[in-house]
Amino acid sequence: MLMNSGDRVATLLYGPNGFRVIRPGHYVLCAATGDSIPLEELRYWSVELQEAYASAEIATRRLTGDA
Repeated sequence: MLMNSGDRVATLLYGPNGFRVIRPGHYVLCAATGDSIPLEELRYWSVELQEAYASAEIATRRLTGDA
């Protein structure tokens, strides 16, 4: 079975103002919950930890140690 970029997780390099796609895909996984986040909906990440988060609340909990 052939896979296209929509069938796999993207690999991103997170920067302070955006991200760069290292390996194509249509989504990333939330580092705290494991939920899929479509790239067009990705708004929250940690540059230092190079992790994506599904929401501001999840990002805040993760980064303050309350996760």
